[in-house]
Amino acid sequence: MPNPSQTSGLAGDTRGQRIAVVSDAEPERNGVGAYYADLVEHLRDHVAEVTVFGPGGAPDLGSLSLPLPGDSTQRLLVPNLMTVHRRLTTLRPHAVVVPTPGPWGLLGARLAGSLGAGLIVGFHTHYERLADLYWSSSVGAIPRSYMRLANRFLFDRGAVVLANSHAMADAARALGARRVDLMGTPIPRQFIDPPVRVLAERVTRVLFVGRLAPEKNVQAVVDAARARPDMRVTIIGDGPLRVGIEDQARDLPNLEVPGWLPRARLPEALDACDMLVLPSHVESLGTVALEALARGRNVLVSAHCGITEWPMLDRALFRIGDGETLTEALGRVASLDASIRQRKAVLGAEGAREMNAWAIKGWLNVLESHGTVRDDDGAGGGGPRHADA
Repeated sequence: MPNPSQTSGLAGDTRGQRIAVVSDAEPERNGVGAYYADLVEHLRDHVAEVTVFGPGGAPDLGSLSLPLPGDSTQRLLVPNLMTVHRRLTTLRPHAVVVPTPGPWGLLGARLAGSLGAGLIVGFHTHYERLADLYWSSSVGAIPRSYMRLANRFLFDRGAVVLANSHAMADAARALGARRVDLMGTPIPRQFIDPPVRVLAERVTRVLFVGRLAPEKNVQAVVDAARARPDMRVTIIGDGPLRVGIEDQARDLPNLEVPGWLPRARLPEALDACDMLVLPSHVESLGTVALEALARGRNVLVSAHCGITEWPMLDRALFRIGDGETLTEALGRVASLDASIRQRKAVLGAEGAREMNAWAIKGWLNVLESHGTVRDDDGAGGGGPRHADA
């Protein structure tokens, strides 16, 4: 894994570029949506124009809305083909970024080719692995086959596929991606700019933030609350397991389940905790863990979280050990001297800011390398640029 502190060179000049992000993810409902909302916030300082096409945007861009298979708390919005095509044609993007293999992502990839724009594919979620958690082997064959075909469609057309960990990069190559690079994760200013609060001497307030779904192993958080009545545990999020979690919380006075929280309120929730826990079974990165580090919080994660692959972040993390439960790991970390936890918090805040700077520079280099060269009037002029051309 590259170390951002060892990455040299300036980002490419993208000041004249127009960028389209075409995604099936809503901005605040999951990690992919949050990632591109954060990225766009930063890119606006460096490109001529950046526009997001997808759910949660202009209402006339969508048509039919359906429950997301396996999770009725999320919706799948089918794009309005003619409207999206017209808006993209008007934008004349130099690059189209597609981070999802749903109907929006497939449409974005198809239109990128017809518009002569460079296609950049973001690979954030190993949907085939998630299908194993949500469906039996026989029933899951259909969504697994769809995801495999959709990813191959994107990978065949993309100038580059970007993954946020070595494990995800390997999975992309296994699915047929020929050119794969690593991407960092940007962090919104609301997590970086406010001064960081000093940690409390003791761990008494524990927080989980994420989808209440099987892959997040959220039941382990409930079990920890039951085993540690001396700690106040808060579970923030929504998902297919929410009703069952809320039922258990009624018998646990130290467990609070407030539901989904707007992203703008997340920094306050992180500042109010001593430790964020993320015991996921499947987690390509763990964006909320990165955000918690930026706020100077202690973070306890499973070995399945991709954030552990980044050296400047891993040094600040506490890990759930092999054969260790979340409850046991939480007790182990809570028993450490407060100075150790404080040092980890300082390292985390430094590492998060380092990651943010490296991520933005990396994206600018990718856009400069793989965006289409255009003449002043917006007509194509030579096709996509490649760093190795």
